[in-house]
Amino acid sequence: MPAQPKAKSRPDAMIALLNQSLAGMLDLKLSAKQAHWNVKGENFIALHELFDKVATETDAYADSLAERAVQLGGVASGTSQQIVRNSKLSPYPASIQASNQHVKALGAATGLMADQLRKAIDTADEAGDMVTADLFTQITGGLDKLRWFIEAHA
Repeated sequence: MPAQPKAKSRPDAMIALLNQSLAGMLDLKLSAKQAHWNVKGENFIALHELFDKVATETDAYADSLAERAVQLGGVASGTSQQIVRNSKLSPYPASIQASNQHVKALGAATGLMADQLRKAIDTADEAGDMVTADLFTQITGGLDKLRWFIEAHA
């Protein structure tokens, strides 16, 4: 029996998925900056620098997601209002300062974002958009590595 062909990619569905992922990634970047600015305690300098690295890398991932949405004919949705409306991450605790609390909170947020992108990989694959699926796969691998770095401090 011949393999069933995959469904044609629907650019509007992929653009929406990319924009949802973009909102989450920008939210994660801002969470990392919040941690970077406010961390205190044990391993301060290591965590301060690590959290800045997380912010820098997630910013690059956000850029890739936005550019892919535009390549597909859409508009990248990255305003603060759109982030609040579309991110599926829990609000980052704004008042924490202790290093162990930031490690826990940022590790959890990074893991949740990676899990959301795992679902996005499947959605893009099912839609037949291998390029977008590959982008999600690359970013997920990077987030898994960042989460590992963060949680090594737990």
